Amino acid sequence: MTLTAPSEAAEVYGGATPRHHGRQDNVIYAARLENRSGSVIMPIFQPASEAEVTRAILKGFTRDLERYAESEVVVVGGGPSGLMAARDLAKAGVEVVVIERNNYIGGGFWIGGFLMNTITLRAPAQKVLDEIGCPYEEYSKNLFVTPGPHACSKLIAATMDAGARIQNMTSFEDVVIREENRVGGVVINWTPVQALPHEITCVDPIALESDLVIDATGHDALVIQSLEKRGLAKRIGEGGMWIERSEDAVVEHTGLAYPGVIVAGMAVCSTYGLPRMGPTFGGMLLSGRRAAEEALRQLNKGVPAAKPSETKSKAIARKR
Repeated sequence: MTLTAPSEAAEVYGGATPRHHGRQDNVIYAARLENRSGSVIMPIFQPASEAEVTRAILKGFTRDLERYAESEVVVVGGGPSGLMAARDLAKAGVEVVVIERNNYIGGGFWIGGFLMNTITLRAPAQKVLDEIGCPYEEYSKNLFVTPGPHACSKLIAATMDAGARIQNMTSFEDVVIREENRVGGVVINWTPVQALPHEITCVDPIALESDLVIDATGHDALVIQSLEKRGLAKRIGEGGMWIERSEDAVVEHTGLAYPGVIVAGMAVCSTYGLPRMGPTFGGMLLSGRRAAEEALRQLNKGVPAAKPSETKSKAIARKR
């Protein structure tokens, strides 16, 4: 048995030559190099062909898509407010699906501010971390910190464990309109389709019907924007940063902004002209919770009616 030259070994092992620890390691290494067909002496995994893997993917995906083609609530945007709303709704037994345009879920919850992945929450939002089993530290009175990847992964898991469905790499294109211009669902397409020039691709979207749509698309407020294009709603645009004023205002103004549409998270700031809160996430989580409560009221799921504030009575979004 002849050992392969170091240059060939580096090629096989992705550019790194393995270290050897005696004759036995050399023999095993040489045997692996000579057996490049992929056959193994002691199999670990049970057999499953490429075709079977493909069928499993197709069946699982189409089964889920068929299930949420018609649902009670569609959440547009898989950031912290959207995930929180979907989790609470699913826990209450509501059929809910989250639409997210990126391949990852969580939005800015992963990385916090300035690409530094420690996220901050002001009391009482740390109680949400208790609910989802995410550890945190008290940085100062009323201010808590936790690693973004830990908090985000816990929230994603909690949302799916509650029964919510997530469809990522899927972009919101438009709303479905019903009688008196009430919103009755969303129009979606693959995110890669939107990235290509129209001259290259022309792929028609599909629609998901729902009783309610939650706009949790962040600063862009994409669902409200789609209504604004038709003169059905009007966004003021978000104000400058003011953490202590913004988070309370966002939670207070979270609710029904247009028949069939609830705004949550930063979409609330954009819709009502509220100050932004910057790199702190308690307002996002509690806004998502408030959105879920409003959805349950709209669906007649037994939540007490909310008292509309004086500000919210002057609704920015209006019926034509």
